[in-house]
Amino acid sequence: MPDRPTEEPAARRVRPDVQRSLDALLTAAAEVFASDGVDAPVRRITARAGVGAGTLYRHFPQRSDLITAVFRHEVDACVEAAPALSAQHEPAEALTRWLQRFAQFVAAKRGLKTALHSGDPAYESLPAYFKQRFVPVVTELLDAAAASGDIRSDVAPYDLLRAMSDIVAPDDHGYTQRMITLLVNGLRYGTE
Repeated sequence: MPDRPTEEPAARRVRPDVQRSLDALLTAAAEVFASDGVDAPVRRITARAGVGAGTLYRHFPQRSDLITAVFRHEVDACVEAAPALSAQHEPAEALTRWLQRFAQFVAAKRGLKTALHSGDPAYESLPAYFKQRFVPVVTELLDAAAASGDIRSDVAPYDLLRAMSDIVAPDDHGYTQRMITLLVNGLRYGTE
């Protein structure tokens, strides 16, 4: 009998209506978590998403499942913004705009902070996911801006991410924007 190549099982396709419900749940949960914390009532999330509790529990049986999915969804959305910004703007401007987008992510993540630092094993993989997704994007943005001569070339991507996490003031957007400007000006220091 001839050997047949083994095929990977086809990934399940999600029906468009199911995907819309999932997207609505993740968006609503992110908003509710940012404003009310991760212990907000499920009914507030489902009402904002326009779905029933059964839909939420079918996809996210535990609250930690939902929190993890929201975190990953927000990371992915932030990462996916970088190529469009790079295509539309000069490298230093793309970096600045992406840092502003990242600041929005950090501000929204504040609602998840308690859960993420709770010691629950459900969240152990998230710091690695954060680095795995963000470091390559920041590396590309920094490299492009350095190659154009707009910023210094000696900036470590993870250092920039940590600095950004430290300067974001979730309740003071103006302060955050001023600090991003200061940070980008610091990246420009020594290029002239």
